[in-house]
Amino acid sequence: MTDDTARAAARALEGARPRVFWLDPDVPGHEVPEPAPPLLGDVHADLAVVGAGYSGLWAALIAKERDPDRDVVVVEARTTGWAASGRNGGFCAASLTHGRENGAERWPEEIDELERQGMANLDAIEETVRRYGIDCEFERTGETLVATEPWQAEGFEEEALALRAQGRTAHVWDAGQTRAQVDSPTYVGGFHDPDGVAMLHPAKLAWGLRAAAEGLGVRFFENTPVRSIRSVPAGLRLEARTGTVHARRVAWGGGAFPGPLRRLRHYLAPVYDYALVTEPLTAEQRASIGWEHRQGVSDSAHLFHYYRLTADDRVLWGGYDVVHHYGGKVRPEYDQRPETFQRLAEHFLETFPQLRGIRFGHSWGGVIDTCSRFSVFFGDAYGGRLAYAAGYTGLGVGATRFGAQVMLDRLDGLDTERTRLRMVREKPLPFPPEPVRSLGIELTLRATAAADRNGGRRNLWLRGLDSVGMGFDS
Repeated sequence: MTDDTARAAARALEGARPRVFWLDPDVPGHEVPEPAPPLLGDVHADLAVVGAGYSGLWAALIAKERDPDRDVVVVEARTTGWAASGRNGGFCAASLTHGRENGAERWPEEIDELERQGMANLDAIEETVRRYGIDCEFERTGETLVATEPWQAEGFEEEALALRAQGRTAHVWDAGQTRAQVDSPTYVGGFHDPDGVAMLHPAKLAWGLRAAAEGLGVRFFENTPVRSIRSVPAGLRLEARTGTVHARRVAWGGGAFPGPLRRLRHYLAPVYDYALVTEPLTAEQRASIGWEHRQGVSDSAHLFHYYRLTADDRVLWGGYDVVHHYGGKVRPEYDQRPETFQRLAEHFLETFPQLRGIRFGHSWGGVIDTCSRFSVFFGDAYGGRLAYAAGYTGLGVGATRFGAQVMLDRLDGLDTERTRLRMVREKPLPFPPEPVRSLGIELTLRATAAADRNGGRRNLWLRGLDSVGMGFDS
């Protein structure tokens, strides 16, 4: 990294708003809905959904679609889409397992079925968006994985063969073909999946799902954090500071915030991810990088970047740093991390030197509910009257709909193609207690960065984690 690049990155960050782009009401076209009222007093329902992120929103909507007479309430600690669901990059992937490779390593006998259900899930999301008229800038553009080092491209042909065996389309490109799609001098190859990923506006999806659920009769209570859960003869009692929800069943979709559901704390490690968004590209800037098909892009390092175009041709650029705070602390001040923004801006200018002089308009971070297998897990509590889904590890925009269906299947006592999956029936290994947890995460991140510097070669520590099913990979 040259001093000139560092100075250019610092200039590009001058004036960036410390706000989540998707949630910023000052961005044209962002019509942020009024918050729902907080819970006051007692309410009764057949189903209470905790969390108005994607998990809870899909659970509420699908519950009413399955049974229009079911009385459903949603309680949210802040506002709809405030946490991970409104802060992510807007990649809506078909994968339920954080990529086919991760799934194939953990559930090789199920991976084809998991991939099939994942594609059906993505198709259903697209159909739901269309049916309810949700204006969330949904684009079925696919995703390109780019290699910036030769070792990163070594698995592209194998991945393409696996997708083609399922009847799907996949392309493997050399450096020139990749740069013809999106032009960066850093690219040495690419793998393109045109069907398995969509781009969307994450906050608008959350707001649209809320509106759709309200249209079916779901009641929302925001700024209502649940403080405790009590078992009572008729079901469960959720106690908040200003009121109580009495429900026969509960779907818990709190993500990285387990609240009083303490058992989740053994399985979740909150980590922070960060992103930047540029000002809109000029016609000349856009022409200099191509990107005519508007697909999402990720590089193939272990510590990777993800990037995409917004509807108004800004570049969202995120990833790389993974930050865990001792004890799993989650605090508002962690949403801004200047050293990470500087690093991201430098990497952006190395990738697209033709965009030098551009300014970043927004910078933000957010917490991800990471688990040791890097994909969603499921469980229940209180004698099966509460079901939960958590641990999406940054790839939950699409998978949360699947997770919501699993929660509802279990609450309704249904035997389905989802509940029969070993992936659904098994839990990940729990993380060790502190201080071993934080020390292990720090060692893993350092070893992962070293692997990227050494041709992808994983050291003894990473190989040991691989052997017990806790191996970290992008």
